[in-house]
Amino acid sequence: MSESHVWDEVDAYFTTHLAPDDEDLAAALRDSDAAGLPHINVAGNQGKLLQLLAQIQGARHILEIGTLGGYSTIWLGRALPADGRLVSLEYDPVHAEVAVRNIARAGLDKLVEVRVGPALESLPKLADENPPPFDLVFIDADKANNPHYVEWAVKLTSTGSLIVLDNVVRGGRVTDAGSTASDVVGTRTAIELIGSHPRLSGTAIQTVGTKGYDGFALARVLA
Repeated sequence: MSESHVWDEVDAYFTTHLAPDDEDLAAALRDSDAAGLPHINVAGNQGKLLQLLAQIQGARHILEIGTLGGYSTIWLGRALPADGRLVSLEYDPVHAEVAVRNIARAGLDKLVEVRVGPALESLPKLADENPPPFDLVFIDADKANNPHYVEWAVKLTSTGSLIVLDNVVRGGRVTDAGSTASDVVGTRTAIELIGSHPRLSGTAIQTVGTKGYDGFALARVLA
């Protein structure tokens, strides 16, 4: 049995018992697939991890950078109280349209707002609204801009907030200091920013599973 097959089997076992998709989550994946969205959504057990992190945070305000079809958005939105708020930023209007439908079907449209456009244009506009500090920020968008997203996350959060940066391993290429690939350069810069930033304490974890070999970084915002 190949390593990847073992990873898939273990993920399937964990997800079946700990993070099974319900009809709304399964429908979100089906509709995303039918609309031709790329298969880059988080896995079910990863979505459950995001939900648990938000619940551990006691999050009332969540920012997501990169909506895709809204699968991770649903997991995060379900962690919010009835008066909570989740703002999700999506570059592609087609992706956003699919996500809005999926989020509404899951009964979260009163809590979740999807904003369409380049995140680096949406973030300053969001900051100008002077929103309450976000308790959790999930970054899962274009990797070249990861350091900019981390910087904005610090600006839009407060002491004790949590930043989650997805897909940081890049198939192991993150160790290549000589790489000129934009995803590697952006991810390395973000990791090193987290490590050196006076207001962040972070770590990064490698993972395997149905999404292959990957990982994520976590950073807590300090005073």
